[in-house]
Amino acid sequence: MRMKNNTRWTIGVDLGGTKIDIARVDESGRVLIRRRLATRANEGPAAIEAKIIDTVRELQQQVDSLPLGLGIGVAGQIDPVGGIVRYAPNLNWRNVPLQASLGQALELPVIITNDVRAATWGEWYHGAGQGCDDLLCLFVGTGIGGGVVSGGELLTGCSNTAGELGHITVDLHGPYCHCGNRGCLEALAGGWAIARNAREAVKADPAAGALLLQKAEGNLEGVTAKIVTEAAREGDHLSLHLIDEAVVALIAGTVGLVNAFNPCRLILGGGVIEGMPELVDRIGKGVHQRALAAAGAPLQVLPSQLGNDAGVIGSAMLAMRVLTGKEIP
Repeated sequence: MRMKNNTRWTIGVDLGGTKIDIARVDESGRVLIRRRLATRANEGPAAIEAKIIDTVRELQQQVDSLPLGLGIGVAGQIDPVGGIVRYAPNLNWRNVPLQASLGQALELPVIITNDVRAATWGEWYHGAGQGCDDLLCLFVGTGIGGGVVSGGELLTGCSNTAGELGHITVDLHGPYCHCGNRGCLEALAGGWAIARNAREAVKADPAAGALLLQKAEGNLEGVTAKIVTEAAREGDHLSLHLIDEAVVALIAGTVGLVNAFNPCRLILGGGVIEGMPELVDRIGKGVHQRALAAAGAPLQVLPSQLGNDAGVIGSAMLAMRVLTGKEIP
């Protein structure tokens, strides 16, 4: 059944390594309807593109007006001119012409950006960043990424890679990161790093790691950051220690970012933060204690308001802005 729709709307897509969120979003940032699909990255780009195309067509058929276009956030490095996904490690993509493929099939304008930058757009437009011209978003999930809004502009950088906040160096002699560097914030506090540290700790002291191993059904490789946060909430000493270590690294990293960019707001989100919301206050307290007084005094440290919707809303709103010239409220 087709529904009447008198407002302008776009399609937002959040394309990650394990899931694809696709939503119809109106110009006020409201998610009208959404679909969630398994990515199945091993099937390759053509199969994933086909899923997106079929789902967008389904959403289009439910209303009597066409979307202005489609915005898509991809977990990878994007060529902004041609809309080419240069490298997306979780998808195992290199040089995939996603914008051209989707645009041709759907006969719609397609705007592509990095997934975490899309989430920053979402928080800035309709989340915890509304009305603020200077802010940092830091999303702590499996990896760590973010976005920087300075002077009312979302920074993109010389080669469109600004916002790789998880790859600032926190410990010169720290563990290797997936990027090849040592001691990145992500390698110390990202979800995959927390899981790695937990597995090493359980292997070294099975008695201390008994609860973690129990929650992973006896499979050491099944110990994840989610399991660590669950155990920490139950008071497990090892898990609390692992979270404490991650918090120390997050404070050190964000202090440097706050000193460098002097934001009015620091917005924290991602799966690790959502699993332990109290970390927002802990990180905020640490940043206020250690940041330069002039940078820390006006700083608000806030949780993400949009949660899992940040990516689809941000992608849709970016498309709305580009295609209509709409400015941020």
